[in-house]
Amino acid sequence: MANRDTARLQPGDIVESIALLTRLPVNSNGERGIHAAWAWPLAGALVGLLSGIIALIAISIDLPSGLAAGIAIAAQIILTGAMHEDGLADCADGFWGGWDKERRLEIMKDSAIGTYGTLALILSVLLRWILLSTLFETGSVIGPLIGAAVLSRVPMAALMFYLLPARGEGLSASTGRPSVETFVLNITVALLIALFFIGFLTLPALLAVAGLTWGVAKITLAKIGGQTGDVLGASQQIAEIGVLTTIFLLAG
Repeated sequence: MANRDTARLQPGDIVESIALLTRLPVNSNGERGIHAAWAWPLAGALVGLLSGIIALIAISIDLPSGLAAGIAIAAQIILTGAMHEDGLADCADGFWGGWDKERRLEIMKDSAIGTYGTLALILSVLLRWILLSTLFETGSVIGPLIGAAVLSRVPMAALMFYLLPARGEGLSASTGRPSVETFVLNITVALLIALFFIGFLTLPALLAVAGLTWGVAKITLAKIGGQTGDVLGASQQIAEIGVLTTIFLLAG
């Protein structure tokens, strides 16, 4: 048991990460928990690759780039079960719909969606659609999708490493805090994949992710005093937009 829990990486961690972060039909017992966080960027890479292939198929049959971008986003949402979008909506509703920590956490736990959450989702999808549409027009499809997918899985591990859970229950609290080794491996895996697919844009994209994650952490601490699963999902969405924006500005 101790060896399983303390080993820095195991091949099964990849399957466990895919099972946790996607809706793909893979079998995993989830025993490794937070120790599998190093492989989260690999799960992101799979989502980016599959959505990119679908987008390329759409483009190959002469669909306009805007429609191909919309199809790619829809594929991402289906592949992940909209778990990150759900976190973004819950955070928007809770952070700005409650007057104190307890009320904000209560709103975030509620499955209903309010005005703030609806607007956050609209903005997230719209911004990603605009950025991907423009990048697709330049011929950049797989690179931006995978680069954004892997780098946006780093903030989730970062926030779990630096912030305590805001509540004593829930997925984030039960998963635990990643070790230094797991966190470093998470970043390393994301960087290596991003370097292969977006090259020199990796460093500025990572800096953008770091700045946005810092901002999310500051707001989160001020609003609820710690991270939750919803905060992790929101951080992924914000980071993905940040990476796509960086790629658009520097290479679009």
